[in-house]
Amino acid sequence: MTLTITLTYCALLGFLAVFQVLLIVGLPLGRFAWGGHNEVLPARLRLGSALSVFVYAVFAAVALDRSGLISLLPAPADVVAMWVVAAYLLLSVLPNLASKSRDERRLMAPTSLVLAGLAIAIALGR
Repeated sequence: MTLTITLTYCALLGFLAVFQVLLIVGLPLGRFAWGGHNEVLPARLRLGSALSVFVYAVFAAVALDRSGLISLLPAPADVVAMWVVAAYLLLSVLPNLASKSRDERRLMAPTSLVLAGLAIAIALGR
């Protein structure tokens, strides 16, 4: 079960990374991210999207480690790191819900909540 949860989690992070890359290259999808104020992101938000891709990769690596599919961190650190990721993802639901962009609220808030739930399941080792 943990393998399925971890792979689902990583796939969802992968889709989000692709979405961020599309924002970086200038596709007019900004209504779904960064508050929805810009259809095409300005340079500073494109940099934020690039950072997001890196963060998603780190989050995926932590989950893969916690699930035993790779080995990066020692045994107690992988559990702690996964709980930190889960807490971050759970907190990320709030700004998505508070966004002035209806499209961002409708797409990213549920996505954040699903990611947080999957991260909690991975942290619990289920």
